[in-house]
Amino acid sequence: MFHRRLWLQTLCFAALTMNGAQAQTQFPVKPIKIIVPFGAGGVADLTARAVAQKLSESLGQPVLIDNRPGAGGIVAAELVTQAEPDGYTLLLMSNGTAVSASLFKNLPFNPRSDFAPVSLLGMFDLAVVVPESSPHKNLSDLIEFGRAHPGKLNIGTINVGSTQHLAAELLRSQGNLLAQVIPYNGTPAVLNGLRGGQIDAAVEILGPLKPQISAKTVRLLGVMGESRPKDMPQVPTVREMPGLSQFNVSSWNALAAPAKTPKFIVDRLNLELGKVLSQPELVQRMASFNVQAKSSTPAQLSQLLDSDIKRWREVIQKAGITPQ
Repeated sequence: MFHRRLWLQTLCFAALTMNGAQAQTQFPVKPIKIIVPFGAGGVADLTARAVAQKLSESLGQPVLIDNRPGAGGIVAAELVTQAEPDGYTLLLMSNGTAVSASLFKNLPFNPRSDFAPVSLLGMFDLAVVVPESSPHKNLSDLIEFGRAHPGKLNIGTINVGSTQHLAAELLRSQGNLLAQVIPYNGTPAVLNGLRGGQIDAAVEILGPLKPQISAKTVRLLGVMGESRPKDMPQVPTVREMPGLSQFNVSSWNALAAPAKTPKFIVDRLNLELGKVLSQPELVQRMASFNVQAKSSTPAQLSQLLDSDIKRWREVIQKAGITPQ
């Protein structure tokens, strides 16, 4: 009897092990959906669609994009937290996710505990631009003017609490600029403000500005990230300026799953993303809209999210921005 019971227990354990292994090798067995908290046509949407196409080929299942813009990304994020933690519903996460942790009083989710980070997808530059007619011929000129002429320098960005707005506030603070950061309702309004002379400079995502830079409507003075743009090696970074060696701000996009998603699913998605993001074709395609393809481990993405939450909380508090 004892041996028969032991044999049955062994058989059951083997069956469970085989079922678990089979489940792991079968993922995915149906389409995967990426919820994007931005409208179609923007950098985040283009990134998601480019990655989704290659990920679909790699996984052998369709990877669909579901655009859910508005409410500071809250609607999209909440949808993902309410989804089954099975790897079939993912969130396009961004630095905006980190900003939301301090910008909103009562989020219906926790940016850290309600998601399982999967992988970084890419980084993209924020640019400092001036009108082509500006007397500030380079980034050093602009910063020196802002330090020497209290209240004379106006820097335009899109809406309060955006990455662009907070990056400008961080530049003002760390650069000791005696300047005003003036928010506008969208990039076209910022460009109109530059052309009309209402603002002296602007901070905006580099990619969408390239047509204006090429047409010499605006002049690119510098970028805010860690290194110079590969296709514009003559353009300096803010951190190259005196007193700003620690300055480093880039926008990023990543993928996350609902919390409690099994580790084997997160690991499988991370593995496949690492493969596709190293493919020259995808690297080139993402570079065409000024995104540097870059993967990460889940732990590295967690660390990036944590550091951004801390940094933007401090900027928001220092700038006196009231949580919504």
